[in-house]
Amino acid sequence: MRRRRQCTNCEHRFTTYERCDTQAPFVRKRDGRRQPFDRTKLRGGLERASHKRPVRPEAVDALVNQIETEAVRSSGEIDAARIGELCLAGLRRIDQVAYLQFAAVYRQLDVSDVQAELDRLTPKMTPST
Repeated sequence: MRRRRQCTNCEHRFTTYERCDTQAPFVRKRDGRRQPFDRTKLRGGLERASHKRPVRPEAVDALVNQIETEAVRSSGEIDAARIGELCLAGLRRIDQVAYLQFAAVYRQLDVSDVQAELDRLTPKMTPST
């Protein structure tokens, strides 16, 4: 937050910048290690999944903010698996191809798994009589 202030003694005007000072959340990895939550790492993974897709950067930023908020709310520590599921859910809403690319890497899908995921994504067409 940017504020314009004025000295009560000399009446000189100056600008101050304020931000919320919160404790950085931690990510609990699958092997039990803990590491600080890294927005840029998360954003990079989401950008790689949505590369060459019509995904607005604002949508990726909003998803990163949502996941970071969830990490802070969960008592400052969140499982890496939970972050992955939140990424998948967000990408599914934003762009299904980006979702599929992220899911293929995150869940280590093979060809048959990708086909099954595609079947779940495409709406079932009922033949008209």
